[in-house]
Amino acid sequence: MLRPRLRVPRVSASIGLQAAANARRSFHQVPRLRHDYTESGVPNLMSPAGFSIAWSDYMSLAIEKLNALTVGTELEDLDTKTIALMTAREPNQAPIFNWASMAHNNHFFFDGLTPDPTPIPEVLKRELEASFSSMETLRREFVITASSMFGPGFIWLVRAGPADYRILPTYLAGSPYPGAHWRAQATDMNTTGNEGSARSFFYDHLTGQRKRVGDLPPGASSCSRSCASTPGSTPGSWTGASAREAPAARWPLPRRGGI
Repeated sequence: MLRPRLRVPRVSASIGLQAAANARRSFHQVPRLRHDYTESGVPNLMSPAGFSIAWSDYMSLAIEKLNALTVGTELEDLDTKTIALMTAREPNQAPIFNWASMAHNNHFFFDGLTPDPTPIPEVLKRELEASFSSMETLRREFVITASSMFGPGFIWLVRAGPADYRILPTYLAGSPYPGAHWRAQATDMNTTGNEGSARSFFYDHLTGQRKRVGDLPPGASSCSRSCASTPGSTPGSWTGASAREAPAARWPLPRRGGI
């Protein structure tokens, strides 16, 4: 008896294996904080609505964007800090760096808050006093640095060496880690751009505009009125103090280890 020697394609099996592989992918998710402030907000710092905007909503957006940019690449299974350090020196991966660094920075800040702060260890306190002369001076430095930042960002207390601590501001998605190199973004371009590499461009643009004034009808202007705005620091989320100074004005914040 002859039997047909036909091979039945195993399409369904291959699809099932591929689906299982995709299900095993460790896509980034909004991390869980050590303490949940959803109902009460951060005491004396942030209202529940403000916490929802600054943490829940923003982190959901950042993680969604990061997943969309890294899916199917070697970066999809890495943590946000590692991704930021790996992409900091790659201009073509700037969008990935921005979202990864912002997600890491935001998580670092919120995860350090605690409703039950512990005293600062004596060894650390002595080192901080040696670097800033006193804890009160350190607190004032935080407030002054925060109030002088014209734009969203973070203020970091970093250790530059043994018993050597400094305050470092980073704007937008800037990273405080040495591995991020020039992406620390510690400079406010709103106050230094006038002397930067773009000065010649703005000078030429202004000169060209002046030359055209005679060709324009009365009351006309050649300046563009279209602009794009970047998100700020959620000014409606802070309780008391000014939006810019609120976190720093209450330093030391209720954090693990007292800082």
